[in-house]
Amino acid sequence: MAIQATYHKKIFDFNFNARTSRGVMKNKTSWLIRLEDTSSPGVFGFGECGPLPGLSPELNSEYETTLLEVLSKLNRSSLTVNDKDAVRSLIPEGHSSILFGLETALLDLRHGGERVIFQNSFIQGKPIAINGLVWMGDIDFMMDQINKKVALGFHCLKLKVGGLDFDRECDVLSYIRRRYFRQDITIRLDANGAFKTDDVLYKLEELARFQIHSIEQPIKPGQPEMEELCRKSPIPVAFDEELIGLHSNERLRMLQRLKPRFIVLKPTLHGGLTGCGEWIALAESQKIGWWITSALESSIGLNAICQFTAQYNVRIPQGLGTGEIYSNNFQSPLTVREGNIFYDHDKSWQGISVDAPGR
Repeated sequence: MAIQATYHKKIFDFNFNARTSRGVMKNKTSWLIRLEDTSSPGVFGFGECGPLPGLSPELNSEYETTLLEVLSKLNRSSLTVNDKDAVRSLIPEGHSSILFGLETALLDLRHGGERVIFQNSFIQGKPIAINGLVWMGDIDFMMDQINKKVALGFHCLKLKVGGLDFDRECDVLSYIRRRYFRQDITIRLDANGAFKTDDVLYKLEELARFQIHSIEQPIKPGQPEMEELCRKSPIPVAFDEELIGLHSNERLRMLQRLKPRFIVLKPTLHGGLTGCGEWIALAESQKIGWWITSALESSIGLNAICQFTAQYNVRIPQGLGTGEIYSNNFQSPLTVREGNIFYDHDKSWQGISVDAPGR
């Protein structure tokens, strides 16, 4: 029988001021897709469309209208849970977050509406190593986060840089290396394109003194200087924003031309699960490393991303530790402990109402 779709808009409130080089976020809006197979009433699949302000090209005044049009077409189409390719064809190109939400809701529905996206090791309880994300703020705030992350067993820290005084950011890195030299902490940095092209190499040379694993997007995407920067940087460059909006042959040509050491994949931004799978295949064909990270999704989206990640033989920490950033998130079996995230079957999903008002 056919699929029927509704959606519900929800605002998630940060339990702190989430600061990046692009500014401070106090909340984030997601549109939650709910799918039902008319042959199995009462069984629902859920997916999350959570475009990021300032990063998702699709997020504009017409976003919700586009989502409604996609779901209206789906409701008129008589498509079933097995018609995944036909469902994807309803989504306009470039709408990664809608693709992610719809394809994960469809997979959830196909697995019985139990928030199971893939039947793999993660859903069976096997943990995935993750990095501990340290948000920007004053030095005391950042030091406190670092100390808590290390105390909780994280051996890989990711710090946002580029939004504070550069010397202060170096002071924070120096603190980590002085205090935790015995813990062998891996440090990743994410500049979100904040460095200027005229002094980026100087800053990277200064940062390299702290034995940095990688730096995401040191300058804004699409700049001609990026090719030389990837070649000369003393810190391995990882692409994030650089990947947004690229399709088909553009992806391979970009990787071959710029030769980043890593790519960092977010299904909400980089073509959903389908697009990220394609990116991974291309990166591996070019011997480029990769990891997967969430993009401030709620537990609904994060759960799907964790299960997708477990489809691969990952060997380095992933960026999947953002589930505790909201004061009104859904309670879920997702649990972070000792630098790992895992699915705890002693916990249940709570707060997801199948009766929430939809469209």
